[in-house]
Amino acid sequence: MRTLAAAALVLAAPVLATGSAVAAERPAIKVNRWQEERPDTSLTVGLTLRERIETGDAASFGGEPSDTSLSQRLQVHADARRNGWQGFVQLEDVRAFGRRDIGPADQNRLDLRLAFVAYETQVWGGKGTVRVGRQDFPIDQQRFLSARDGPGVRQSFDAVWADWSRGDWKLAGFVSQPVQYRDSEAFDDTSSGNVRLDLVRVERRAPGGAVSVYAARFARSTARYVDAAGEEDRQAYDLRYLGAAGALDWDLEAMVQRGEVGASPARAWAAGGRIGWTMKALAWKPRLGFQVDTASGDKQSGDGRVGTFDPLYPNAAYFTRAAYTGYANLVHVKPSVTLTPAKGLSVTAALAGQWRRETTDAIYAQPFVPLSGTAGRGGRWTGAYAHLRADYAFNPSLTGTIEAVHYEAGSALRASGRDDSDYLGVELKYGW
Repeated sequence: MRTLAAAALVLAAPVLATGSAVAAERPAIKVNRWQEERPDTSLTVGLTLRERIETGDAASFGGEPSDTSLSQRLQVHADARRNGWQGFVQLEDVRAFGRRDIGPADQNRLDLRLAFVAYETQVWGGKGTVRVGRQDFPIDQQRFLSARDGPGVRQSFDAVWADWSRGDWKLAGFVSQPVQYRDSEAFDDTSSGNVRLDLVRVERRAPGGAVSVYAARFARSTARYVDAAGEEDRQAYDLRYLGAAGALDWDLEAMVQRGEVGASPARAWAAGGRIGWTMKALAWKPRLGFQVDTASGDKQSGDGRVGTFDPLYPNAAYFTRAAYTGYANLVHVKPSVTLTPAKGLSVTAALAGQWRRETTDAIYAQPFVPLSGTAGRGGRWTGAYAHLRADYAFNPSLTGTIEAVHYEAGSALRASGRDDSDYLGVELKYGW
């Protein structure tokens, strides 16, 4: 696989080096390659290669020796467009070299990631789009619905999507079956009616930004919580306000969930906010940031009610890429400062504290994993962590990230036999 990745780079390099005129015509490379701006009549091919080295004991909070691994993700795609139609296919090969515990989000050797047909046209005085097939659709800040770009394997959905926009308004909706990932053989990923996610969303421009609301239904045939097990059927209602005014920027979001898990009613909620103040007149343009997140937990064991918030398909790198913190049964506070010492370089330093809302419920790691032995043991104080991250764009095609996290375990973690933990990750991402 490493030889294949190297060959891909060698193949791409001459194309990028043919001259500045060619490079200037190339559209900006996006995380979702199918969203790149292309001529209405075009056929393009490309690739994305991500190499990430990680070391630490983040998965076990000091319970096991440090684990060092190389995560490699290679994607190749073809994008055909003509007269409003788009056909997009992307293959993916994800390897986890040296990782002790490999899960569905860590490795997926040679499989179909995306394959859809889309049509865009003017309708009812606005622009409408329909997409059918295997696709992804990150929603908003991706706190609760994301393409899961943090781990090796991104999340896809077999879905029908439709959207329409006119003036200040945007409407969108989809019905989907989330892809379930396997790694037994090539092209073995599947989806079925055993897991469903459907959504309707409305967005309108507001002072400084936009307000959006959506209603979603998440259902799966088998689910297990601290206080219930069985078929899960949840309805989620989300409200978000994103905007900026002068030096101030903000991103505020809240979600309420209602439904059932087996014979037990589910009643849960979560809210998150990020605000920042950028001092553009100063050297390095410092941005002072403040983040608060909270999500409900299960209040009382054996009461026949599920109070644990389900983060659905969260962005695993929303807190840090170390994946210590899941968006369930928590209170999280994180002040930060971000500097831009040079063009293309940003550096963020942060300190965060974390508590759990309910001591009867577990502490959750990403994406939604209850840590064994934590439910009903210890206090609310989960711990504190220091977070340092640097991102650098070498050129439009190559970016790099270094991220370090030290987690100081609190009483709730130590009561279950866990300890302080460290994480270091170095990543390079190349797109062509």
